[in-house]
Amino acid sequence: MSTPWYKILGPGLLYAGAAIGVSHLVQSTRAGADFGYGLVWAIFLANILKYPFFQFGPRYAAVTGKSLLHGYSELGKWSIYLFLIITLVSMFIIQSAVTVVTAGIASEISGMHIEPWLMSTLLLLVCVLILIIGRYKWLDRSMKLIIVLLTLSTIIALIASLTGNASKYEEHMVSFTFSNKNHMLFLIALMGWMPAPFDLSVWHSLWTVEKIKEQPNISLKETLLDFNIGYWGTLVLALFFLALGATTLHGTGIQLEANGGKFANQLINIYTNNIGKWSYFVIAIAAFTTMLSTTLTCFDAQPRVIASVYKILNSNNNENKLYWIWLIILGLGVVIITAFFMINMKSLVDFATVVAFVSSPIIAILNYLVITSKNFPEKFQPNLFLKILSWLGIIYFVVFSAYFIFITL
Repeated sequence: MSTPWYKILGPGLLYAGAAIGVSHLVQSTRAGADFGYGLVWAIFLANILKYPFFQFGPRYAAVTGKSLLHGYSELGKWSIYLFLIITLVSMFIIQSAVTVVTAGIASEISGMHIEPWLMSTLLLLVCVLILIIGRYKWLDRSMKLIIVLLTLSTIIALIASLTGNASKYEEHMVSFTFSNKNHMLFLIALMGWMPAPFDLSVWHSLWTVEKIKEQPNISLKETLLDFNIGYWGTLVLALFFLALGATTLHGTGIQLEANGGKFANQLINIYTNNIGKWSYFVIAIAAFTTMLSTTLTCFDAQPRVIASVYKILNSNNNENKLYWIWLIILGLGVVIITAFFMINMKSLVDFATVVAFVSSPIIAILNYLVITSKNFPEKFQPNLFLKILSWLGIIYFVVFSAYFIFITL
């Protein structure tokens, strides 16, 4: 390998930063709290079946030097319009969901118990400052630090939790059952954003294009190594957060709060009481870095997607200007939602994860069509194993989405 492995890390860690958020801190913790280790299989299954479709993003970018959005446009303008609609439907909800949880944790740690919309505004301004000063380069460097802090603090918290002394009660030891509608709805919400929505495959391809601009000689092999480190790292951390919920909360009868600020306060205090007062800052750092990474990367990626779509459809060179316009629009939208419509954090998160799950088959099929099309060099196309895994994944997402629509209607 021509370049040391640690120097090629970048887009894969940005992917991890975006993925390790609500799906891990909130959904994985809730899975462990409600069902113990009963849903470990679901986390493995979601990560394995989604793997090809996420990998196709950096694969396409490394070979062509362009994002998946260009691949969509080659399928026909209908596909890029379809992805744009999915993005516009979900972007404000997704950003609001991750920002309000981050704001709740920031309020708990700082002791600044101000309105969620105000703390969310302050956080977004910090994110804007990072993006204004350094754009991709600062985003890349700051994410490396955040991911290191997140990983170390989570490992310490998990090891400490294994020696905790939470009171367990047999009547609160709930097991997951497929016949229970509420259990199934939670399973769909868990897997919908595990490890992340498929939108991230497009984001990842955009970040890879930016990385190539900085390191033009980076190879496909190096790009995929970066991706695999980030991707499978998110699986490990999802299992860590599930284990934290299982060891600390399962069987205690404690119900996790639906309000973002209260959820953060409750979670940190439960872990601290179970593990020991010394662990407060370890838990706080783990929780905050988890959500800050997601808030920052999502805030960068979604305006980047819309600006890129507009450039492709209109041959417009004002991509940078459009990026900042949509960044402001997204920020204002989040502030409005958190100020006037922020009633139940749990419902907001569940809605966002369900939208992600239902749209999964669409984006999965688009990614597969792009990477196997005649416009993509055959020698760089995925091998037979990845193709078979893709077919299984598409069948799974179509059937499960249809099942979800059936049980909700």
